Amino acid sequence: MKKKIFVRAPVLSQSGYGEQSRFALRALRSREDLFEIYVSPIPWGKTGWVWEDNEFRQWMDSRIVETQLLIQQQQMNPDLSLQITIPNEFQKIAPENIGFTAGIETTSVAPQWLQQGNIMDKILVVSTHAKETYENTVFQAKNQQTGDVFPYRLETPLEVVWENTPRKEPEAIPGFELPYTNNMLMVSQFSPRKNFVNSLRWWVEEFKDEEVGLVVKTNTAGNSRMDLEATENMLKQILSTHPDRKCKVHLLHGDLSAGQMTWLYNHNKIGALVNIAHGEGFGLPMFEAAREGMPIITVGWSGQMDFLHHDGKNYFEEVDFTLEPVSQQAVWDGVIQADSMWAYADKDSYKNALRNVLRDSEGAKQRALELKELVNEKFSDENLFKGFVDSIYGEQIDLDGWLSELEGDLVEQE
Repeated sequence: MKKKIFVRAPVLSQSGYGEQSRFALRALRSREDLFEIYVSPIPWGKTGWVWEDNEFRQWMDSRIVETQLLIQQQQMNPDLSLQITIPNEFQKIAPENIGFTAGIETTSVAPQWLQQGNIMDKILVVSTHAKETYENTVFQAKNQQTGDVFPYRLETPLEVVWENTPRKEPEAIPGFELPYTNNMLMVSQFSPRKNFVNSLRWWVEEFKDEEVGLVVKTNTAGNSRMDLEATENMLKQILSTHPDRKCKVHLLHGDLSAGQMTWLYNHNKIGALVNIAHGEGFGLPMFEAAREGMPIITVGWSGQMDFLHHDGKNYFEEVDFTLEPVSQQAVWDGVIQADSMWAYADKDSYKNALRNVLRDSEGAKQRALELKELVNEKFSDENLFKGFVDSIYGEQIDLDGWLSELEGDLVEQE
């Protein structure tokens, strides 16, 4: 039976949650024989909106317009809602309500997440880390009538559904040149959670006297001219401690297409992706790099482990870390708890990992190519779309005749 699904999500946002939302729509759209899809976009922080005008964007716009008309006419009566956001924003807005969240990068979730999560019929998360954190969080609550104290936890069914992004063929970035042969890449928002300052500062300390480059794809909030100027100023402050450095830092700011990102991951002068963020819900830039066979330097904790670790083996250059309380500046009431912890990369271990990959680039590349094969099989559209649809629809879906149709549909949609 076809179900009418109301998707409330930041589907137009250039953010991790935006990519997660668009993955959900692509998965649902792969089975339009099962779903009648309606879309209500929500903002996500100060991020900009997707700018590429393709068939998929046009389809999203058409669904948004139709949904808005039905809401205005008070005729939006869905069978179920899919809400893609942080869990303290979950609501009961349909007969059946499913939340889909990136979860959390720390060791516990906020009490509001448990409270709002328990009004939902199901919650989907993008990583094992997010699922385990949710399940392991318990708060002491008090019965207001009896005064009894009892443990309060999530009771709603919880499932892991991995995500991916559409892969595009490499597209060169006009005017982009790298003077040095050996370079690394960092794709990260300029924020405390991403541990951006230490990631950059420690890298420069390690290579200050060498002809090595770091390509930094970053922004502070959006992709505007004002954001570019603010980002450039902050980079200058970090780099000012080494004014005579030989190593080079190259800033990429603004909109890049999926094809241009693919081109960066495959650039013959870029040997590794570095990421020592305090935690990831999933870690899409690392996933995309792994999908292209680029060596990855990171900590062995949080969401990225679902695709960087297989059958007891780590397929990345590991950076030691300790779990410690989140920094005060990162505390976010209702989202990041002051009493939770996340990963702090060890400075010396990070520098050693950088050096190891530079020294043994062939070994690092071979390991990355092994990971590429595993990731592209395990995280294919067919596998992920099937798992997502099963979780949303509520039963195993017969694949007969579907996979062959999907191959043609994917080409048309993207």
